[in-house]
Formats: sequence, structure tokens, C-alpha cells
Amino acid sequence: MNTRRGEEIPGTIAVRQAHRFDEAALESLLQARVDGFAGPLAVFQFAGGQSNPTFVLETPVRRYVLRKKPPGTLLPSAHAVDREYRVISALHQSGVPVARTFALCEDPAVIGTPFYVMEYVEGRILRDPTLPGMTPAERRAIYDAMNEVLARLHRVEPATVGLQDFGKPGNYFARQIARWTKQYEMSRTDDIPSMTKLLAWLPAHIPPGEETRLVHGDYRLENMIFHPTEPRILAVLDWELSTLGDPLADLAYNCILYHTSGATTGGLVDVDFAATGIPCEADYLADYCRRTGRAKIPSWNFYLAFSLFRLAAIAQGILGRALQGNASSESAGQVGAQARFLADAAWRLAEKG
Repeated sequence: MNTRRGEEIPGTIAVRQAHRFDEAALESLLQARVDGFAGPLAVFQFAGGQSNPTFVLETPVRRYVLRKKPPGTLLPSAHAVDREYRVISALHQSGVPVARTFALCEDPAVIGTPFYVMEYVEGRILRDPTLPGMTPAERRAIYDAMNEVLARLHRVEPATVGLQDFGKPGNYFARQIARWTKQYEMSRTDDIPSMTKLLAWLPAHIPPGEETRLVHGDYRLENMIFHPTEPRILAVLDWELSTLGDPLADLAYNCILYHTSGATTGGLVDVDFAATGIPCEADYLADYCRRTGRAKIPSWNFYLAFSLFRLAAIAQGILGRALQGNASSESAGQVGAQARFLADAAWRLAEKG
């Protein structure tokens, strides 16, 4: 398997200068802690991703994936690779598709920041939500798989997988709004009037009857690996924002492309659903409700506005890291500049709410 040619590993590049680390120290640790690991080791970096830098570790026998905290000054509670490692490890036998984990290292002395290592899952990452080149039946099946796995995740009882203390029960939205308000204020580079309005509107319009389930926090098409030929999810990726929270926050985040375009990908606003096979939002929500035993979803615009607000705060943090020069992706500046656009979209939904 080991070709030592990064271009043959989809989506990878040579390790960026800002993210280089002591590969010999890493190899030594893996030799001691991962059963079956054998060098020599070659390291390549995934070109995408905006938060935790992610790398392919290639050996003569197999490939692994390493995710680490980025270098530099970080916002409090951000880039929690230890939480990612814990939730992925816990879900491995749950029926929710995740990669197998191998090792967590919280000692920054090894490669500069904490990191974890998991298996490399071979498959497709579908970045364009319109799924060009597919038939209507194929598109419908891809969206149905995404919907089914989200419902499956939300049916997991946290205590049954040892995650009953993975977050605080209750008051999820109040805590999340407070957290992302703080993160936004700490990384703010400009005044965004719509964001200021949201900071007041959201806490005053939290719907009653919050639930507490395990939530992914960044559940979207781009964060999953599909089987090479089948409409089947092999692994859900990027669990950095996972916690115990309200499942409707996950669902709304998964649906925001029905209302706006992504920073680096298209959206579903102008899609001809009947012609493409992609389900319209109402049908997608109905499928989720059927799978989770839910009758209806009141206050839907609140959940959408909250999701876009949170995404705007995240984009502002990405922009802050880009200005510091320690962003994980070369498109960080472009993504970060979306903060105003996302906040404006959130406020339009709030006004309709």
C-alpha cells in the first residue's frame, strides 16, 4: 500500500509549514501504543477542514488518520480532540458508523499539541450537496442514508455508551447561546448588526420542552464517508462539537442548506427537488420525525436561526485564526468572511419566526 506519494491519497497535500511536527517522536509513540503499528512513517495533510488539522499517516502495512489541536493561541474550550476521541470510541459498538480509534495523546511535548489517531476509512466524501453526476434515485438514497444515521444517533441513550456525563443535561440552548456569544466576542474583528440583534433575540425565544440526547454539532454531508459504490455511510467524521444537547439543533444545522448556501459549497435553495431526487425540506423533516417517533417540530425557525448564528460565530473564529496565521485550511479567510452573511441569514429567519 505504501506508495509514499501523497497525491495518491485523495484530498491530501504535503504538510503545511505551520503544522509540521516531529514525525520521529510520533512514530516512536505509535510504535509503543498501537498494536500492529510498524514504520517507516510518511505523513500527509488533508487540504480541507477548518478546525483541527488532520493528517494521513502512511506505513507499509496500513494507513491511519491523526487529528490534532492547531498551534498558536486558541479560544477556550475549542479544538477538544480529547472529546472527539472519547465520543468516537464510545460509539464504535453503538450502530452509529464511526472510525475505529487507536490512541489519544494529551501530552503536547510529543508533537506540539494534543492529538489522537484513528483508522483511515476508504470511501467517498461528497462535498457538493446537489450531488452532480448522480441519478435521482442515487441522490434520494444518499439523503435518506444521512437522515437515517442522524435519527440513529439521536436514538442512542447516552448512558448505554458511557456518555451520560458528556455534557450538562437541560438548558442546552441557553448555554450554547452564551458560549458562542463569548467565542464571537473574543474573536470579533468587525461590527455585524444582525449578530448584535441575534444576541438579544435568541435567548428570549428559546422554545419550551428541550430534550437531551447525544448531538454531533456539525452534521452535514461533507462530514461523512460513504461507501465507494453504495449509498451507505461508513463513518461520520468531525465530532469536535459533539455534546449532550437538543437533537433539533442537530437536525436544523443539517437543514440550513435549504435556506442558504455554504461558504465553499452550493446550497439547496434553488434546487428542483422533483427533478433531482433530492428531498425537499418538508419531506426530509417528515422522514426524520417518522424515524424518531416525533409528531411535529414547532418553532422550526428558531432552530434554524440558532444554527446559523452558531455557524457565524464559528466563522468569526476561523477568520481570527486566519489572521493569526494558524488556520487549518488555505480557504479559512474565505470561510471566515462568511460570518456577516450567515448572521444576516439567521436574522432573516428570526424575523419570520
